[in-house]
Amino acid sequence: MTKLNPDQINVILATDCGSTTTKAILIQKIDGQYRQTFRGEAPTTVEQPVADVTVGVVNAATEVGELAGRRLVDESGKIIRPAKPASDGQPPEGCDIYISTSSAGGGLQMLVTGVVREMTAASAKRAALGAGAIVMDTIASNDRRKPHEQIQRIRELRPDMILMAGGTDGGTVEHVVQIAELIAPAKPQPRFGSGYRMPVIYAGNKEAAKYVDETFDESVELTVVENIRPVLERENLGPARDQIHDVFLEHVMAHAPGYDKLIDWTDAPIMPTPGAVGDILQEIAKARGINVVGVDIGGATTDMFSVFDGPDGEPVFNRTVSANLGMSYSISNVCAEAGMPSVLRWVHFDMDERELRNRVKNKMIRPTTIPQTLEALVFEQAVSREALRLAYIQHREFATTLKGVQQQRTVGDTFAQQKSGQSIVDNMKLDLMVASGGVLSHAPRMEQTASMLIDAFEPEGITELAKDSIFMMPHLGVLASVHPQAALEVFEKDCLIYLGTCVAAKGRSKPGKRCFTYEITGSTLNERGEMSFGEVRLFPLGLGETARIVVEPARGFDLGNGPGKRVEREVRGGTVGLILDARGRPLIPPEDRAECRRTVKEWSESLKLYEG
Repeated sequence: MTKLNPDQINVILATDCGSTTTKAILIQKIDGQYRQTFRGEAPTTVEQPVADVTVGVVNAATEVGELAGRRLVDESGKIIRPAKPASDGQPPEGCDIYISTSSAGGGLQMLVTGVVREMTAASAKRAALGAGAIVMDTIASNDRRKPHEQIQRIRELRPDMILMAGGTDGGTVEHVVQIAELIAPAKPQPRFGSGYRMPVIYAGNKEAAKYVDETFDESVELTVVENIRPVLERENLGPARDQIHDVFLEHVMAHAPGYDKLIDWTDAPIMPTPGAVGDILQEIAKARGINVVGVDIGGATTDMFSVFDGPDGEPVFNRTVSANLGMSYSISNVCAEAGMPSVLRWVHFDMDERELRNRVKNKMIRPTTIPQTLEALVFEQAVSREALRLAYIQHREFATTLKGVQQQRTVGDTFAQQKSGQSIVDNMKLDLMVASGGVLSHAPRMEQTASMLIDAFEPEGITELAKDSIFMMPHLGVLASVHPQAALEVFEKDCLIYLGTCVAAKGRSKPGKRCFTYEITGSTLNERGEMSFGEVRLFPLGLGETARIVVEPARGFDLGNGPGKRVEREVRGGTVGLILDARGRPLIPPEDRAECRRTVKEWSESLKLYEG
């Protein structure tokens, strides 16, 4: 891997090797600014009969090169570096750096362990998820399984690596060693490469490390890093995450078909796709000083990311994977978990439940099909609202302050043991929401994307809405590790499509009662009026336009400064505009089916969801 001065990087090629498609983008410095210029894609080739991931990479890079009029791949099938300008009638060629992410072959799959499920095991899970892993299972002393059941479970799984946590420094040794004594006899086998040793990362009580080492034989390759939870009051996830990335490259990727070549080609370590998405969201949150939520909804899973200020004022990053919530392979799970009545409350016309169940089964059998009728589209978007809502509930329950920490609740209270942490995800403090995934990114109208986000996440106060134009966030996440400025410039200018801003009041009342008054002033928009409870309204405010809004909530409603207190802010427009939402929080459509259809029809007409 070559080390380049960021000032000398003018042409960047980035790929994301997904489970089905390898996506390539070209980023170039134009007039002193970095812009994403061309993109291409090709089928991923990690499976048989090709079994070489670089073939798909070369095919995607070749397509980008043809579109750009730039030769990126040489005769021997390698990425050309460094970049050279056009000369002697020959087109320009090559790139200054080549970087890549990967979720091919099922991504990074891990088993995590800890002593107490709600404490050290939860911290280990946060570290693994933050590094971009899918957590297959969590083994803990108190997970209610008998030792032989735990051993059998470890034996059944074929993880890429194991992360062990447990005990604060100077705390329990015995229980940590007991966990090692479950793993050792189970002899877990890695997913790729039968001839190599299972990587185990130990990030627990440092005093137990030597005993853990003695428990394992030569079938395990043990690495010891700093404790994930050195004291109860603090998490130290960085060293474990870094080691996960290193092991991912050295062991997992090196044994996956063709990845040894890809590792040689890249100018920065290959990152798991979700880990890279998390990195770019953390970069944007830090650069702008804001709280961010990002979502990527797929066919089988939904990834949720958040960056919120923690109790000490420092930004805290969390990621969750809802492995049973998705829009094709997992669509039946969504309908079962939410219940068909909850899905149908977002549908503004009558639908036969039996026909809908057939539609769900067809989507599972043919996962790549897209809706061909308005009814099919409305139903799919109704399912997506429930999938996103359930995934967000799971995320908020996971993204908590540390459990088991001594906290003083009031001045008069003595210190009390906190049994369950408080969620740090606060919709009133949310500044930016970023959407990606087929059902959100490829909705026929941008208004539909905005509506799905608002209905599922229920943002409060003033929140910007955006979508990832072509799921470029993974590419930019790995670029941020090499050239943060280039990553942020492309993120703002080419990655995000701003939909607009949602202004929503928290609180409940009776339909028709005053919720808030508003006054909007801008170069193209001058409006004042009143919003009644139950209403939602859309105002035109285009891309690049801003306006000043003053809102006065009625008693009992909160828009960010407290109940009944006035809020004045500058708001940004977008492809949808400015949405004023007086439907209340929590958002509860009417229970009566006929009344619910009428209400949802009014909402969809107000937001122009299905016009034209």
